[in-house]
Amino acid sequence: MSQNKNLALISLMLSFFCMGFVDLVGTASNYVKAEQDLSDTVANILPSLVFFWFLIFSVPTSVLMNKIGKKQTVLLSLIVTAFALLLPVFGNSFPLMLVAFSLLGIGNTLMQTSLNPLMALVSGGENLASQLTFGQFVKAIASFMAPLIAGWGYKALIPTFGLDWRVLFAIYFVVSVIATLLLWSTPIREEASTQKQPAIGTQFVNCFRLLGVPVVLLSFLGIMCHVGIDVGTNTTAPKLLMERTNMTLDEAGFATSLYFIFRTVGCLTGSYFLRVLKTRTFFIISVVMMAASMALMCVGDTKTLLYIGIALVGYGNSNVFSMCFAQALTAMPDKQNEVSGLMIMGLFGGTIFPLLMGFASDAMGQIGAVAVMAIGVVYLFTYIKQLKTA
Repeated sequence: MSQNKNLALISLMLSFFCMGFVDLVGTASNYVKAEQDLSDTVANILPSLVFFWFLIFSVPTSVLMNKIGKKQTVLLSLIVTAFALLLPVFGNSFPLMLVAFSLLGIGNTLMQTSLNPLMALVSGGENLASQLTFGQFVKAIASFMAPLIAGWGYKALIPTFGLDWRVLFAIYFVVSVIATLLLWSTPIREEASTQKQPAIGTQFVNCFRLLGVPVVLLSFLGIMCHVGIDVGTNTTAPKLLMERTNMTLDEAGFATSLYFIFRTVGCLTGSYFLRVLKTRTFFIISVVMMAASMALMCVGDTKTLLYIGIALVGYGNSNVFSMCFAQALTAMPDKQNEVSGLMIMGLFGGTIFPLLMGFASDAMGQIGAVAVMAIGVVYLFTYIKQLKTA
């Protein structure tokens, strides 16, 4: 039994790694922009499109899990993700990338909504928090590896296959296939629910009605800002370095890796600090770091200052999602499934922010994009009063 559980945990951790593939969109959109001479507004459609599907599919996925089960939903998400990663291997045209990024967003929505509940089922509640935290750490490894792999491919040009930076998609496709096969072959027992589910329409209405509860709505907006800043930094950090220090794209790609390295460190250390500090105190520290980051990215004109700013937002933003998510769940303990669906839908912020940042940067340069992210930081300051002092 213990051996089966360990195998299940390994397969789920590999699935968490695949969850991190969504963060390659910032790196990929910068290469597509450079190759096809796109404006920031048009190029930012790509990451925006990925996160648009969280608005559409988060709540339906929770309904789907009731019908086919958690494991089958995760498997479906891995298959969709694998197909999305395969498409760019055959070309890099803008329409093909739009299709690939759409499928990547749909697959990630299915995965984000179903993988955490499946982990809870496998762990049986034992050490769940630490296992989920470690899952986020594994996810972040895929995130910060993406620009490094793309930069290597861009320099090496992979003459045998002609993939250049798109070798990133080929490598991650292979990993997603392995993850699918491993999870498919791993026995995970799910108990069939004996509780009669209401009509699908009623489930949707009951879920969205919770947005009328102030703490749920404000936490939802907090998660939108968190993801918007996350995707925005992912996309904008290399552009800032190219604009201010004349770095090349493959050199500036390290900025994205730096962001994810500090976000990874934040995930690991945050689980400790949240045990020894009040949530409100740690949230304030996190948002102050993000505010300092915005100031440095606005005025910094050297690699050192910009790298410090990118590192600060990486660490500061790393635990905002979990704190907002937990605040909403504890406020509505009898509606946790519905609240979870709404919070995941808040990842739609990854669509809104890049679009606004694209318009702002085309009009004002990259300082305009930073200004849009700064608005999200200002909102997070106003969210502090929602957090319990105990």
